Amino acid sequence: MKLLGLLGGMSCESSAIYYRGLNHGIRAIRGGLSSAPLLMWSFDFAEIAAAQERQAWDLLADKLASAAKKLEEAGAEAILICSNTMHKVAPAIASSVAIPVLHIVDAIGERLQLHGCTSVGLLGSSYTMEQSFYREHLKENYGIRVFTPEPEQRELINRIIFSELCQGIVKNSSRDYSVRVIDDLQHAGASGVVLGCTEIGMLIQPQDDRGFPILDSTAVHVAYALDWLESHEHSTQNTQSLKKP
Repeated sequence: MKLLGLLGGMSCESSAIYYRGLNHGIRAIRGGLSSAPLLMWSFDFAEIAAAQERQAWDLLADKLASAAKKLEEAGAEAILICSNTMHKVAPAIASSVAIPVLHIVDAIGERLQLHGCTSVGLLGSSYTMEQSFYREHLKENYGIRVFTPEPEQRELINRIIFSELCQGIVKNSSRDYSVRVIDDLQHAGASGVVLGCTEIGMLIQPQDDRGFPILDSTAVHVAYALDWLESHEHSTQNTQSLKKP
């Protein structure tokens, strides 16, 4: 198998889910004692979160690009960013390495197209919900319109992510609130929902089979990476957009 490089620690909770999902996935595919060949660069999330709060995206791009180059030098043949929000700097990472970056929004876009979704609600960090990088990628590459929650809902969802989920805290009250926000997005016209934070899957169970898909971005991204580990052709075809100027 090929060697996959992970940019992790953003947060450690979701990185653990990535690590477990990739290894369990390879074992399910290959059987026996098989596991995934991985290299992980794990950041101190306190430093990353502080830079996000300062809107220091150029600094973050440099930090992640430097780590990606070191993973490439160590033998990684593709990069997986274990965070939705940090895909904001995915183009900078992709331009710094000669290996593909397996983009989480491509994984989501392909899955949404399989469901026939043309509009989705998006739950995530305030950066993911309010900045343009996520919704523009879905619209420009997959023709999918994105709905986001109301401002006060976005604020509370963001607090749940950083104050609870990133610290391994899962509350029933936060789950109930998130379900109400998903209901509101459906009533606003979304034909599905993306759990666009790599920790939200700790709170909400995905569903694919009830006519209103709720996609866990982490699980979908893991499946996308497993596909790459098993098929070099797939990785080449689906990451070229990040290499274009």
